[in-house]
Amino acid sequence: MIRQDEVKRILALSDAFGPSGLEDEVSALVKKELEGVLDLTEDSMRNVRGVLNPEKKGPRVMLDAHLDEVGAVVQAIKPNGTMRFLTLGGWTANNLPSSLFHIRNRDGKLVKASVAAKPVHFMSATEKNASLTVDDMVLDCGSTSAEETMKGFGIGIGSFAAPAVQASYDEEKRLFFGKAYDCRIGVAAEIETLKRLQGEELPCTVTASFAVQEEVGERGVYANYKALQPDIMICFEGCPADDTFQEPYMIQAAMYKGPMLRHFDRSMITNPRFQRFALDLAHENGIPVQESVRSGGGTNAGMIHTEGIPAIVIGVPVRYIHSHHCWCTADDYESAVELAVALCRKLDAETLKTF
Repeated sequence: MIRQDEVKRILALSDAFGPSGLEDEVSALVKKELEGVLDLTEDSMRNVRGVLNPEKKGPRVMLDAHLDEVGAVVQAIKPNGTMRFLTLGGWTANNLPSSLFHIRNRDGKLVKASVAAKPVHFMSATEKNASLTVDDMVLDCGSTSAEETMKGFGIGIGSFAAPAVQASYDEEKRLFFGKAYDCRIGVAAEIETLKRLQGEELPCTVTASFAVQEEVGERGVYANYKALQPDIMICFEGCPADDTFQEPYMIQAAMYKGPMLRHFDRSMITNPRFQRFALDLAHENGIPVQESVRSGGGTNAGMIHTEGIPAIVIGVPVRYIHSHHCWCTADDYESAVELAVALCRKLDAETLKTF
C-alpha cells in the first residue's frame, strides 16, 4: 500500500516547475527527498547524481530518471504584449490552444499565460478549415504592450514556461492526476527504490542518475554516465499509455496492469538477455508487467546503451503524456519500484556476464 509520504512526494514532483533547461526546482526536490540516504552532487546543467553504497565493489548499476517536462520558451514579444514561443519537447499543436502555462519571470515568480490563437469570429473560411501550427499561436499574460510584458510582468526573450496544472490523488481509485508524470512518476519511483535499498547488503553498487533535458534529445544523462561509469542501467520512465485508443490486441501499456518493459523503440533495441531476466524475475515475484514494441519514442537508455551498457526501461503507463492533463496509478508505480528493488538484489557479477 502506498504511503502518504509517497503520495505527497509524487504530487510535489508533478507540481514542480521544470521544463527542459530550467529543472532547478525539481533538482532541489530530489536532493531534499534523498537527504540522509546518499550523498548527491549537482552539476551546472542541474543533473543530480550519487552512489548509494560506495563501499561495495560489485557491478555498478545506474538507476536513471529524467527531471524535465515538456514546456515552452519565449521567442519574441509582440508590440501588443503577446509572446511568440517555441515548444520544448514533443508537443502536438492541437494540444496547445486555450491551455494555461506558467512563465517564470526574471524575479523567479510564476506568471499565468494562456495559449491564444485568432478567435473564430475573426477567421476567414479558409482559416477555419486550416490546421493550426505553433506559429499561429501566442502566449498571452493579459498585457497590453511589449513594455508592460517586459517591465510590468518581468518576462523577456528566453523566459521558460511550463503547464499550469495542480496535481491531485484519488485515494479510492489509487489514481494520480496532474502534469509532467513523464517523467516525474519515474523520478518518484527511483527515489523510493533508493530509500528501500538503503542499508541493504547488495551484490552490486547502486548509483543514482537524475538527468535533465531528456525531452530535447537526452542531453543530460551522458554527463551522469561519464561521472558514474555504470556497467548496467535501469531507466525509469513515464511511458505513454495506449489503453484508450488502441484495439484490445494492441494494448501494451494499460493503466493498472503494471510497468511496461519495451523490447524496441526508435532509440534502442533492448538487450534481450537483460530484458528476459527482468521479465522472468517479475513473474517469479508476482509483479505485474507488460511488454511492448514501439514504433516511436525514445529514452535516456537509448543514449547510454550505445556505450555497450545493457539497459532496460521500466515505464509507468501515463495517459496523455506531453499534454497538460495526465493520469497514472499508484498500482503501476508500486510495481515499478518492486521490480527495480528486486533487480538490484540480483544483479551480481556472474549475472551481468550472461547479458
